[in-house]
Amino acid sequence: MRSDFDTSHRLRTTVLATAVALLACGNGPADSGAGGDGDARPGSPGARWDLLEMLREDAAHKPHAADGGGRAWLERAEGDTEVATAGRPGRFSIVYEVGPAGIATGGGVFLQISPFWGWSTPQVEVPDAPGFTEIEVDSEEMELRAATLDQQLLGLEVVGRPLAPGEQVRMTFGSGSWGATADTFAEKNSRFWIAVDGDGDGAHAFLLDSPGIDVRPGEPARLQLTLPSIARPGEAFPIVVAVLDAMGSAGAPVVGEVVFEERPPGLEMPERIVLTPEDEGHQTLNAVAHEAGVIRLRARGPGELAAESNPLLVTAGGPRILWGDLHGHSALSDGTGTPEDYFRYARDVAGLDVIALTDHDHWGIPPLASTPANWQEIQRQVKRFHAPGRFVTLLGYEWTSWVYGHRHVLYFGDEGEVYSSVDATYESPSDLWKALEGQPALTFAHHSAGGPIATDWTFPPDPVLEPLTEIVSVHGSSEALDSPGVIYSAVPGNFVRDVLDRGYRFGFVGSGDSHDGHPGLTQIAGSSGGLAAILSDDRTREGVLKALRARRVYATNGPRIVLRAALGEHPMGSTIAAPGGGAVRGELFVHAIAPDPIERVDLIRSGEVVDFVATEGLHEVVLQRPVEDLASGEYLYVRVVQENGGAAWSSPIYVE
Repeated sequence: MRSDFDTSHRLRTTVLATAVALLACGNGPADSGAGGDGDARPGSPGARWDLLEMLREDAAHKPHAADGGGRAWLERAEGDTEVATAGRPGRFSIVYEVGPAGIATGGGVFLQISPFWGWSTPQVEVPDAPGFTEIEVDSEEMELRAATLDQQLLGLEVVGRPLAPGEQVRMTFGSGSWGATADTFAEKNSRFWIAVDGDGDGAHAFLLDSPGIDVRPGEPARLQLTLPSIARPGEAFPIVVAVLDAMGSAGAPVVGEVVFEERPPGLEMPERIVLTPEDEGHQTLNAVAHEAGVIRLRARGPGELAAESNPLLVTAGGPRILWGDLHGHSALSDGTGTPEDYFRYARDVAGLDVIALTDHDHWGIPPLASTPANWQEIQRQVKRFHAPGRFVTLLGYEWTSWVYGHRHVLYFGDEGEVYSSVDATYESPSDLWKALEGQPALTFAHHSAGGPIATDWTFPPDPVLEPLTEIVSVHGSSEALDSPGVIYSAVPGNFVRDVLDRGYRFGFVGSGDSHDGHPGLTQIAGSSGGLAAILSDDRTREGVLKALRARRVYATNGPRIVLRAALGEHPMGSTIAAPGGGAVRGELFVHAIAPDPIERVDLIRSGEVVDFVATEGLHEVVLQRPVEDLASGEYLYVRVVQENGGAAWSSPIYVE
């Protein structure tokens, strides 16, 4: 392919290619110097001013009338795959028809396979390698040169005469002996994006109605049982049963029984359920526990699948735990699946109480900030699934600043705006908080200690809009260097504990930052996940917002660990006034009930682990420890670590 065509379109696709490198879990180290590549301007460690400028240039570009012209569709030929299967090879024929303005010599057509999470890269060089793509044209007079330009991106340059309106190009993706491997995760309408540079100026535009194909899950490989963490004696509670593939995808037409074993006394529930194809591998049933205590269910399902549930504490006292995943992505940015399926998975498969979809402001095909229809679709699904008292949905998006670090924005109403970090009006965290002032909204810094970009903590978080921080997700933990599962590309001094030592005050949440379409269960396909445990009896947006602002919340990296922590009468998240400028003392109470054996319980006081208790593999631990002489400005919190690396972090208790 001609070098100027190759170079110009590489530049135009750099934004998307960088997303693959930086946002994919665990890939690509964050730059270590402020400004990135020696740039001395302010910002996060590793700030990417160059990337921000590229994004602004891309947003300001006005396409030529011929760019993005034409139409495309999937056309099933003999040997083609009708429905793709996650992680399996297939063959797919994509037909592009030239639009009314034609395509000039030097212009081109581009096949952009979804650049995240597993699709093969289309290539024309090696027939016996994955992703081989055969190109066919209408006539011998049409001359195209094909080459792979980047990850999952194939370019076809017009090198002969211009292409005329109505002429067609067929791209058979996966036509070689290996086929083309589908997305790792099941999803509806995985897109084969077609873009067109109609005038040959090096810029192209995507066909927004580019064709897609459904990707079905793999073979059933996992049985998942999910219970709430708190129930009252005598009240009904849900049990969510789901059969998933090895990567956590739901939707397989499973047929067979799920049998519950060793049900504890006083638990009223069915002995078994029957899954039919219409259930798509999951059911929710109700049970009643009449006696106080801890319940763990065991079950066997089709194909000898077995599972044990998370622990349920039946008690008349203490607040409920609402499990939330407040951060995740769909295919409207750099994730998998539709918004509808994202919310359905959160409710019907993961058994969450609170959920937010936070697609990126400018990271996607097309960008959310410039596509009102996509934002409206997210709002529509938020309204559709919201059921106060049962299932709380929150409207959100991610303010994806490559200069100051990423934050997601949550609205606690049905409507809100996308304030894009690419827009100079909302460039800094202060600009964002000014725009949100007075609204029922919160912001959360995330993956703040390292990759894909660390947070610029020189902006003191707004006490009303940012009372919490996300300390753990699929990227790992940003709590501290001694944390289990430390985030990749960590920046020394940029951990959450470091900024607590500067006097900042946060409550702690975890969330998935999922890109696999599996909110609430991100840890299945990765080494880490994230959940927010919200302590509230009010399962409404108002109740959730009140609890979050009061820091009545704790974080886990995926497991549903029950955690109670208090200093005397002051629960986690409290601020205690030191009497007359003196010291605070009291007894720290900790109660932890974990799905898996607990290795230790750590007490962190003002930057140091001052006590840890080895628990000899117990699943439940109750501790009481005297705490002396807490001075003004100090803080303490608890960290519970399972033997398998699963962990929970209480929100800190602060002294003022």
